Amino acid sequence: MKLNCDMGESFGVWKKGNDCDVMASISMANIACGFHAADPDTMAETIRLANQHGVILGAHPSYDDKLGFGRRHIAHSLPAIAHLISYQIGALESLCQLQNSTLHYVKPHGALYHDMMMDEQIFIVIVKTLSQLNRYRQQPLALMVLSRKDNQHYKAIGHDNNVSIILEAFADRSYLASGMLMPREQPNAILSTPAAIQHQMRQLLQGKVQTPTGDWLLLEVDSVCVHGDNPTAVQSVKTLAELIAVSERYCDDKE
Repeated sequence: MKLNCDMGESFGVWKKGNDCDVMASISMANIACGFHAADPDTMAETIRLANQHGVILGAHPSYDDKLGFGRRHIAHSLPAIAHLISYQIGALESLCQLQNSTLHYVKPHGALYHDMMMDEQIFIVIVKTLSQLNRYRQQPLALMVLSRKDNQHYKAIGHDNNVSIILEAFADRSYLASGMLMPREQPNAILSTPAAIQHQMRQLLQGKVQTPTGDWLLLEVDSVCVHGDNPTAVQSVKTLAELIAVSERYCDDKE
């Protein structure tokens, strides 16, 4: 299991997150592509920092919505979503090439991520877009998606289009019984203490998570996200990485 974090979400003189400290403890960096946050210099610096720490690079495209930080739902046609995704991947890929680096996966941001998980047609068009881009790439792009009970369906769509699916869970967000994340505007949607975040991480390492209503969700998890704009989670990132390392050593000892 790998730890991922949304990175490079500053813009010009406006600084967000603590990328320098966080990057040393994560395995995968979801790098903003300029539409919800970031600019070319910020993107390039985030790539450099990730390379310095041996972190896997991923694109974090969104709706074109800096004012709403990409968290507002904006209606698009399916071709427009394909163009939106391709445009942002292309921008980040070019900056990666300047540093002899390459992208490995794509994780949509904010409202686009939510819409992808709620609307199968949006999910399919994103998968097909990556499939088309992969025809011209030595390193195929995988797609990071929210782990839910219908993972096999998502994996089948990916398989049919030769796109690998990375199943993601969240250490710092509460879940609904449906398996979706609790909307941010609801009370207790964001875990606000290091103890709560670490407790949820321990659950996820066992392949499950408990909702605030007491329901248990069984989740297959490849990667766990901590949000770069959650100061409590960022403070806990080193501890979360240590929990993953301990779990992996325990599994190795059992084998």
